[in-house]
Amino acid sequence: MVVSMNRWVGKVAVVTGASSGIGAAVAKLLVREGLLVVGLGRRKEKIESLVSTLSGKQGKLFAVKADFTKEEDIKQAFKWTTENVGPISILINNAGTHIRTGLIEGDTKAWRTTINVNLLALCIATREAINIMRKNSIDGHIIHINSFLGHKVAPLPDLDVYPATKYGVTALTETLRGELNSFNLKIKISSISPGFVDTEIIADMKNNDEFKRIVPTLLNPEDIADAIVYALSTPPHVQVHELTIKPIGEKY
Repeated sequence: MVVSMNRWVGKVAVVTGASSGIGAAVAKLLVREGLLVVGLGRRKEKIESLVSTLSGKQGKLFAVKADFTKEEDIKQAFKWTTENVGPISILINNAGTHIRTGLIEGDTKAWRTTINVNLLALCIATREAINIMRKNSIDGHIIHINSFLGHKVAPLPDLDVYPATKYGVTALTETLRGELNSFNLKIKISSISPGFVDTEIIADMKNNDEFKRIVPTLLNPEDIADAIVYALSTPPHVQVHELTIKPIGEKY
């Protein structure tokens, strides 16, 4: 199998949650690979700060503000992309959140936000992307950034609804695969499931002694960006269904 990003050069990719962490890392890498990348996020200024670091690269980064708790923001972002950059070929569903609150004495609003961003926003973005791909006869690729917690729950405190949302991403990936097959579409769908990555979402956990016992080494956002590019680089007839990535020594 020959892996190559050549088929995507000059094509449009949308990366959600592109202001930091995995989203920022993959946005930068895709620009270097020659793609037109639209980075979506609430903190537009952080995405814009990445633009100056990518001058002279083969591709280009565009920053678009979008609140992923609001359906209209998501829809408008895809409309803007089509009208100003072009029809989408790649969607990286990276936006995610976790407001740690527990289940026994948890806060309903926090649960709802985690569910809305991690599941509903992912579904809305996927729907909008596929509609654009179908309208423009594009055999695109959708990648869901999942988690190892979407396959196994680790014995850590205050995980509350987060693993449930990631198990949901696993189910949504396979349900979508079935729908794509039933419509005889050649759009690929991949799930990328990292172990713990050194990003903002675990900033309040990583110095905890119990956490460090279970996870002595963290992955870097760039490790996941490399994995995403690998999945995208496969030939049109090859589809990466699920890719799990963990750091050496992680115990779950």
